[in-house]
This record gives sequence, C-alpha cells and structure tokens, in this order.
Amino acid sequence: MLQTSASARIEPAELARAQQVVAGISRSFEAKVVGQARLRESLLVGLLTGGHVLLESVPGLAKTTAAQTVAEAVSAGFRRIQCTPDLLPSDIVGTQIYDAAKGTFVTQLGPVHANIVLLDEINRSSAKTQSAMLEAMQERQTSIGGQDYKLPSPFLVLATQNPIEQEGTYQLPEAQMDRFMLKDVLDYPSPAEEAEIIRRIDAGVFSPEQVPAAAVSLDAVRAAQDLVRRIYLDPAIVNYIVGLVFVTRNAGQYIERRLADFIEFGASPRASIAFSQAARAVALLHGRDHVIPEDVKALAHRVLRHRIILNFDAVAEQVPVETVIDAVVAAVPTP
Repeated sequence: MLQTSASARIEPAELARAQQVVAGISRSFEAKVVGQARLRESLLVGLLTGGHVLLESVPGLAKTTAAQTVAEAVSAGFRRIQCTPDLLPSDIVGTQIYDAAKGTFVTQLGPVHANIVLLDEINRSSAKTQSAMLEAMQERQTSIGGQDYKLPSPFLVLATQNPIEQEGTYQLPEAQMDRFMLKDVLDYPSPAEEAEIIRRIDAGVFSPEQVPAAAVSLDAVRAAQDLVRRIYLDPAIVNYIVGLVFVTRNAGQYIERRLADFIEFGASPRASIAFSQAARAVALLHGRDHVIPEDVKALAHRVLRHRIILNFDAVAEQVPVETVIDAVVAAVPTP
C-alpha cells in the first residue's frame, strides 16, 4: 500500500517499537546461530511480510536451528516436516479419523497448522504432496473433509533443498517456485565461525534443555507486519522495480547478447510484488520509513534467482543465474 496521505505517516514511536521487535529477534538468532547474517535477514523479511522462503544449501548449515530459533524468539508454533517420497498430503494438512465410540469422524489437523513450518528437503515429496502445500502457502488455509481451516497468523513456510543429492527427488515446478517470495543460497561458515560453533556446542548452547524465553510477542510481530505495509514506496522505486522485471523478459534489448540468450523465461509479475513487499521489510530492518534503491538491489538475487529460467546452454556452460541477474541490475538506471 502506497503511503499517500498524512494519515498514513509512520510516527517515530511506531518505528522505534518495530525496531525493538527486530532487535529482539536478532539477538535470539545470534545467540544460537553463528554467522548467517543474510539468512537472518531473509527470515525476518519473510516473517514481516508473510512471504515464504526457499533455502538451498548442503546439509548442516543450521537451517533447522535458524527456523526454530526464530519461532522461539516470537513464541510461535513451530513444526518441522521431513519430506519423503511416501509422504501423503494428509500427513501435512491433516485428515479425518473415525471415532468408533461416538460413531463420527474427528478432524485431526496436520503439522502445517503452525506459525512457522519447516519443510525439509521439499523436493523429496511427490508432486501430489507439493500441490497440497500450494493451497496452504497461497490461500492460508487447508481443506479437510470439505471444510476449510484457516492457518494461524503469522504464517511462514521455510522450505529447504539439497543441491548435491538429486536421486529420488521431484523437481519443484515453476508455478510453485514462484510462490516463494525469496530463495536464499547458504554458504559454508568461515573457519572462525566453525570454531565458534564447536565452542557453543561444548558450552551447551544447543542443549534441548536450553530453551530461551521469547524475546517478543506474536502481537508485536503482527503490529510490525502492519507497519511494513505502511512503509513508503515512491513511484520512482516502483518504476525501478518494474523495470528490473521487464528487462528479464526482454533481455536481448538491454544486456549482453550472450547472457540474454541464456534466458528461457523471465520473471513473472510476482517478482515485482515480491520486490515491493520485501523492500519495505528491508527498509524497516534498517530503521527507515521509506524504501531506497539499495533495498531493492540487495534483494535482486533472492527475488529473481528462482524466477529467471535459464536454458540448457547456460547449464552446459555452467553460467550461474546470479551472473545474469547482475547484468539485468546493471542495465537498469538507478533512480
């Protein structure tokens, strides 16, 4: 929502309260997760906008720990679902169980009915199960026995993919990939960070008994979400966002021909929506009540890497999609 009137103005006290929410979650995150600053930002953006996040990395880079830590920081319900080829849609959304004593069916809600849901190795679940998640992610509800059940608010899906092990996996279709606001690719920790992880394990930081008190309340998170929608997005920034997405669909006219030829399909309008929503959240994370072009640029890889589809030539020549995205960003003048 564009800030177009005085009534939509964000007061300094409101911004200060939102900053306290962000700071509280960040402190809880940093107390358990070593490094991974970009992951923290991606999770906060997803939480503040209601957008979903796709995480790609090899095993062991603290994805589950990060998701659970954020849930604990805001006193949110957290469920982890390990995706396997035999996982059924009812295992996720829920099902009806016959109660012989009462002679009726009783609805048992599935693990997706939580504030933060981690879908571990989502590409290991079948297409039928993946499609069941679509309704939950897009419609914020599930259907069981012909009845709709609303999902809690806030609701955030974090899905993970392992890029090095593809046996027995089902590639996510483009339509479902597009439902994720951001796709983040995690890196290995530095030697110093890895040593700090070992020290924290020895100190018992990750012990199941060490459950920290919630840093902020869910009501405070909902208030911050409302504030994000009021962050000012100037028409010039809107045009800049639309221009970036437009170039992905018409790359031959704007970027080097060799790179343009690698693009099979450009980004959909969902990319523009994701940019506008996520940029507002990034502005709030930096304590501003307005979006600047740098907020949009900081999100370019995460918003576009799963929406720009490269052809076989790019795969054969091992051209990363980030190279194409950088060329697109360079081709659009900064307002």
